[in-house]
Amino acid sequence: MDSKQQFLNLSEDAKETFLPHLSADPVIFGFDQNELKVLLVKMNYRKQWMLPGGYIGKHEDLDEAMMRILKDRAGITGVYVEEFAVFGKKNRSEFYFEDFDETLFHKQRFITIGFYALYNASKLHPVPDELSETCEWVFLSQLPDIELAMDHREIIDKALLTLREKISIKPIGYNLLPEKFTLSELQKLYEVILGKELNRGNFYRKIKNLGILKKLDEQRRGGAHKSPDLYTFDEENYAKALENGLNSW
Repeated sequence: MDSKQQFLNLSEDAKETFLPHLSADPVIFGFDQNELKVLLVKMNYRKQWMLPGGYIGKHEDLDEAMMRILKDRAGITGVYVEEFAVFGKKNRSEFYFEDFDETLFHKQRFITIGFYALYNASKLHPVPDELSETCEWVFLSQLPDIELAMDHREIIDKALLTLREKISIKPIGYNLLPEKFTLSELQKLYEVILGKELNRGNFYRKIKNLGILKKLDEQRRGGAHKSPDLYTFDEENYAKALENGLNSW
């Protein structure tokens, strides 16, 4: 089916199903090869990359809608997400649908609510939905070289800024690292998010004082140097830190 015809077919159903003028866009971060990734879809229409967002059902809570959108568009379930900003510049999305007349549901002015999510990239093998040519992880370092639709680059930039601000009051890593990791790997994650190097001794001392780690009786084997200890997150303490914040960081 022609990609333009897909939107025409969906428009009438969307008017009946979804709230007008309101959408949600998740910025789903992953961590791989010491770099941050973001999950994007390339739409059949216009062949531009964008966040795997969607619309809010008339009978859905906002959080419910976000969970449905993540599942439908990216195959993600059970992920921690947090609302971080609202984006409402005029004409932020209308231009994308300039080939359509004003009756198209998708062409109306939409204010979107941004969420950020953290997910272990190795556990997700995304499958594109019917509107998308592909759905895949893209390294943040690659974003300058690709064309993003609408204001989605601004949304990603704001999500990363929010993550940097949150890292001092919320634990980070549970959904981004493998089950077992070294302190060096955890430090590298923090450095990538913050965009700067951290003093190893200070970082190790602070992260251990938070009480969110469990030291395992095993080491990472195979390196040229002394095998480093492996750690895992203490799920109970991590959950408390998410709810109550970090007091000793």
